[in-house]
Amino acid sequence: MSTEPVTTPGPSPSPSHESRIHGCLLGGALGDSLGYAVEFDDISTIRGKFGPDGLQDFSALDGGSHFSDDTQLTLYTVDGLLEALEWANSGVAADTNACLWLAYLRWLATQDVPVPEAAPFQPPRWIDSHGVLKHRRAPGNACLSGLATGEMGTFFRPVNPDSKGCGTVMRSAPFGLIPYIAADAIYKLSADAASLTHGHPAARQSAGIFSLVIHALTAGHGLREAADYALGQLDAGHLRKGEEPDPDVVARLEAALRLGAAGVLLEPEDLVRELGEGWVAEEALAVALYAVLATQPDPTASAGHPETHFRAAIAVAVNHSGDSDSTASIAGNILGTFYGVECLPAQWLEALEAPEVIRGMASQLAAVTGA
Repeated sequence: MSTEPVTTPGPSPSPSHESRIHGCLLGGALGDSLGYAVEFDDISTIRGKFGPDGLQDFSALDGGSHFSDDTQLTLYTVDGLLEALEWANSGVAADTNACLWLAYLRWLATQDVPVPEAAPFQPPRWIDSHGVLKHRRAPGNACLSGLATGEMGTFFRPVNPDSKGCGTVMRSAPFGLIPYIAADAIYKLSADAASLTHGHPAARQSAGIFSLVIHALTAGHGLREAADYALGQLDAGHLRKGEEPDPDVVARLEAALRLGAAGVLLEPEDLVRELGEGWVAEEALAVALYAVLATQPDPTASAGHPETHFRAAIAVAVNHSGDSDSTASIAGNILGTFYGVECLPAQWLEALEAPEVIRGMASQLAAVTGA
């Protein structure tokens, strides 16, 4: 009898590492942009504007849509990782979390928030030359206030100790895109970076789990397998000594996997009742995982399903009374990593704001991690 593990069938051929990186960052930006158009609308308002099925496509938006702070901070996460990797590749050790903190502080300076005098100065980098990343797009309060303290938040010295907003999880996909690193290291990088702005265990753990989902997909695992694996890591010794799995994180994500496996599309009202609105970290990740899993096509279906799956999942992640841009951004990160760029609708990419900036950051990350 075969002892090979059962995995969720993936696309064939497997996307390249570069395609997964581009797919992740562009897919997240697409979900973010579509969701940002209705971020603060409840489902009745969304239906009133776009019909009973809600917002399904960029063509329904006059003049398109911008991406939000979700994409901005995701790209600054990439930049912090790039600096650490560039130092490492030159043979010089660097504090990865310090590189991330400095990158986030440069983002803070674009948001009409004074950078504290006590914070260290860092010269500008390539990412800082693009005006599109300097617009204020409804940034999360905890991200702003945590960075504005001028203190580098850590697990042991948290800023915003009670905050578990989704500002951690929505920026954490890039950690999972770094190959050849063990799962416990990926989890620690992501959770420690979450502590820079949010101190609640649910914020750290949700960010770490999301990064592990992306990491497993990058390694070629299927969607459900990656989600099961990532959630299981809460019991695999990755948590800090004395820290227990947050019960809300476990409950929300287990519900998302159970409902997603059933393959039944919930009404938006039921989705919010079961999984939450997405304003806090574990809810945002739960809604995105459910959207991805519940819309997964039959693997025996005809070719060309990656784009169909992407569109269907983003529609579920956008159309509810909650944080539509964050839930759809996370769903876009997941599917873009899984399928690579082939799942991204060409018409949507044409409507995307500043795709050259996103592609530029993706190309840099691919170059520094591809060797």
